[in-house]
Amino acid sequence: MIRETAPTEARPATPVRNFSVLLSPTPRGARLARLLATEQLRSWGLPLDPAAHLVGELAANAAHHGRVPGRDFRLALYVVGDTLRIEVTDTCGDRLPHVRHPDPDTESGRGLLLVDALASRWGVAHGPYPRKTVWSEVTVSP
Repeated sequence: MIRETAPTEARPATPVRNFSVLLSPTPRGARLARLLATEQLRSWGLPLDPAAHLVGELAANAAHHGRVPGRDFRLALYVVGDTLRIEVTDTCGDRLPHVRHPDPDTESGRGLLLVDALASRWGVAHGPYPRKTVWSEVTVSP
């Protein structure tokens, strides 16, 4: 005879999904961040846009502006309820990101303008020294 027993641990009503990886602060590391995030979002059954663009911009900034030789950057994705939070942590906490309005003829400098336009909200968290985390959030639905 098989008896079923009730589980002793209560399960959360909404599962928290997360993913984290360390990557080299290079253009190749930034591309890999976007590819890995895309695959993780697919496995969670979540839409790729605008999250893939946000990961690409934040990772490119970490590789370009937050690069310290020998120190990796971390990409983290968290889904709680209908919110996806993207975090990119580098070890260049003294260089804070800011939205610039570059000359229309320049080829770079628009990354945080895109983040500002695509994210529901975004910001910077400090510490522990010398780290900083640039994060963005978007609403997603499976």
